[in-house]
Amino acid sequence: MAKAKGKVTFIEDRCKGCELCTTVCPVNIVVMNKEKINIKGYHPATVVEMDKCIGCANCAVICPDVVIKVEREIEK
Repeated sequence: MAKAKGKVTFIEDRCKGCELCTTVCPVNIVVMNKEKINIKGYHPATVVEMDKCIGCANCAVICPDVVIKVEREIEK
């Protein structure tokens, strides 16, 4: 059975820390990076455990500032 894999990238300096992306991830890997502050003064969103990403793109769809890009591939 094929399995979807995703790779998520963020334009961290555009992130305003609204945390909407963290609420829609079905595998709970999108979090706010509390170790970093971007040029706007916010903790930007990031992904922990990228290998668990299923490429659903929920995070990218909900982001009001178009900060998130999701690339998706199907593993056989």
